[in-house]
Amino acid sequence: MAFSPITDLIVWRLKGRLPRMRRMIEDPLSVQEEQWKYLLSRGLKTEYGKSHGLEMGMTVHDYSQRLPIMNYESLTPWIERTMHGEQGVLWDGPISWFAKSSGTTNARSKFIPVSRESLDDNHLAGGRDLLALYTAQREDSSLFDGLSLRLGGSTKINELRGISYSGDLSAIMIENLPFWAEWRSTPSHDIALLEEWEEKIEKIAAQILKQNVTSLFGVPSWMLVLMRRVLELTEAQNLEEIWPKLELFVHGGVSYTPYRQAFEALFPSQGVKRMETYNASEGFFAIQDRLDVPGLLLLLDHGIYYEFIPMTEFHGRQSETVLPLSDVVLGVDYAMLISTVGGLWRYIVGDTIRFVSLLPYRIEISGRTRLFINAFGEELIMENAERAMDRACAATGAEVSDYTAGPYFMDQGRSGAHEWLIEFHQSPSSLEAFAQVLDAALQELNSDYQAKRHKDLILQAPRLRVLPTHCFHNWLKSKGKLGGQNKVPRLSNDRKLLDEILQFQADKV
Repeated sequence: MAFSPITDLIVWRLKGRLPRMRRMIEDPLSVQEEQWKYLLSRGLKTEYGKSHGLEMGMTVHDYSQRLPIMNYESLTPWIERTMHGEQGVLWDGPISWFAKSSGTTNARSKFIPVSRESLDDNHLAGGRDLLALYTAQREDSSLFDGLSLRLGGSTKINELRGISYSGDLSAIMIENLPFWAEWRSTPSHDIALLEEWEEKIEKIAAQILKQNVTSLFGVPSWMLVLMRRVLELTEAQNLEEIWPKLELFVHGGVSYTPYRQAFEALFPSQGVKRMETYNASEGFFAIQDRLDVPGLLLLLDHGIYYEFIPMTEFHGRQSETVLPLSDVVLGVDYAMLISTVGGLWRYIVGDTIRFVSLLPYRIEISGRTRLFINAFGEELIMENAERAMDRACAATGAEVSDYTAGPYFMDQGRSGAHEWLIEFHQSPSSLEAFAQVLDAALQELNSDYQAKRHKDLILQAPRLRVLPTHCFHNWLKSKGKLGGQNKVPRLSNDRKLLDEILQFQADKV
């Protein structure tokens, strides 16, 4: 099969990445040690490193003893100094970009520092390696003879105090793509960075209808909205009718499982391959390296040093048991600590992972270190829920005995929602008003939730279901879990708990 000169050139360049990937797979511990030594050599020159006693010749044990475990809240003062223009605070090199991410307990949004090394050695390198691995397995690929549809966030690049810039990581990446990647991408730069999501969807759909799209990159929930709009405009039955040479869908950010059936309908011939990624504002951590093998290959040669805390011994920043990569085992849930070329030092990512292979090191994402809902990319955490519930109670005179919430998956073609099972000690003056205040508070507290609620594109308004008195008590009793140490989980990322409680109540009626 003859390929265009464009494809031949790009594939030839990508093949140059494969020897490093093979070494990472075959000699992972040596690669991680090299990453740690490099990070140490740069970190000891920073204000953060000096204040914590980093020095050449120290051991990994010394490193873990001197540097505390950090989260965003504890690192915020150092990040804010950097955002105000100080250099050499967290990283030995200039930092002027900050990736805006979902909120925390004390802040509506996080601002993750992004150095030049973060972009070149981590985020961009991870993308190149994914393409290198894909084309190595698909020798008949004509991926680069067409365009890559990259659906990023809706946040434009915002100037901070005239000295630094913030935006969604996807927007920062678009601003820094290599020329060949930008040349083979769609939509155009001006549309890709539009802030108004509904306008953006319409303009992207209009632009891509007549283009030769061969790959899709994006979060499943957002991509599904765009693809359904494309089908509406073309009156096509599936995407293969519009783009017959479409061959790859790269996704991450949220679980693919709730969207599996919907995408299978979009790709009925099953000729489109899928590759999953694990990347966040803090770093590009893992990619699916084999089309036919489950699990994501942990990226050990991309400017990150990893440590792991067994979730059975996880106590946030006070955790005492921290393991290097060499000591992990299969089937155990771990909280992940990262030290990065962006100046995050022993930082709690917030996700939990589980190793499914140790040779090579492949992982799967198993959850979060805190209760959450992220079925649609909203990243709703327990602190958001608690504060929003308090506001709804105060506004309507209600008193809640107990509650839990999880995702509600609508029929195909409709947006999802959150379903809240609530037991009231004192009923609200108006259940409708309670739901409205709850929804408004969640949008105020969590920018990602707000984005997904925008015009009901991804999430509809919350669905509230009032349970009778003592329902949660009786359910816990039936499980043998009555007592102060046993509580109803506030949030779940699937429907297992909600459906179990609803079935329990139905059986009692």
